Amino acid sequence: MFLFLLRRILLVVPVLFGLLTLTFVLTHLVPSDPAATLAGDQATPVQIAEIRAAYGFDRPIYEQFVLYMAQLARGDLGFSYFTHRPVIEDLSARLPATLELTFFALLISVGLGIPLGVVAALNHNRWLDQLLRVFSVGGIAIASFWLALMLQLLFSMEFDLLPLRGRISITGDAPPTITGAYLIDALLAGRPDIFGDALEHIVLPAATLAFGSLATIVRFSRSGVLETLQKDFVIFETAIGYPRWIIIGKYVLRNALVSTITQIGLLFGGLIAGAVVVEAIFDWPGIGGYTAGAIFTADFQPLLGVTLLIGAVYAVVNILVDLIHAWIDPRVAEQL
Repeated sequence: MFLFLLRRILLVVPVLFGLLTLTFVLTHLVPSDPAATLAGDQATPVQIAEIRAAYGFDRPIYEQFVLYMAQLARGDLGFSYFTHRPVIEDLSARLPATLELTFFALLISVGLGIPLGVVAALNHNRWLDQLLRVFSVGGIAIASFWLALMLQLLFSMEFDLLPLRGRISITGDAPPTITGAYLIDALLAGRPDIFGDALEHIVLPAATLAFGSLATIVRFSRSGVLETLQKDFVIFETAIGYPRWIIIGKYVLRNALVSTITQIGLLFGGLIAGAVVVEAIFDWPGIGGYTAGAIFTADFQPLLGVTLLIGAVYAVVNILVDLIHAWIDPRVAEQL
């Protein structure tokens, strides 16, 4: 197991390097001039040229990349021309909000998706199965920005049940910063009032973000359970009189959820990517809005910092998924 972890960690390094290289090249191929953005609309060509030379934008792209990697090796993610702060400070301030939203959405997807997939499989080709299949197809097809707007119109503006935007009420106090996640910090501080306020604010953006992943997990869970129910060991255990709930809970799920668990790791990256749109609509103060601002202002160093950070988080989550995979299926652990 230790060698497996070491091998996976070592594989992360070239993956992140390739990701950074690709992002660096793509951002510099975009027909935009960060020097002109920094100089402002009233700047003269001479002033723009001076800024371009001062920040090294006039150097060849390979030289800029070498300088950036040397800077990164010192633990420096650079400086944002948009916020006028170090990138690492911006990411440290915004990442907890994005992770809280992403993990809450993942919790909704897994907590509802697996049971619904099992129910669909156990009611194969019945009306409930057909209904859940329509739901799963619709969940994948519906655009997150449209769903976000509809949920806001329905639950915030029509029925006034949930907040329209933000992470906490304007008149409310944020919990003492411990982890940066308001729900966890409120519980640790013993503030149920702040916890309830933060929970109300996260429901709509998390539900929007979770909808597509929920549909995917339902489909994979249903497929896995249906396939496992046809296995010889399930037929044998049914024949000798094992109660159905024991067969499903102890044997079928353990074998059926292997592919679903693997898919959860892949979905995590999609959730982080989808958070950019959702955060913009719900005014959620995470890295989504930060990334969008960096794109609009051609602020390259924050984009590279976000890419590196998301890549690292995604790698860690997938390593954890592999460990859970090995725990669920001991045959995988033997191969490690």
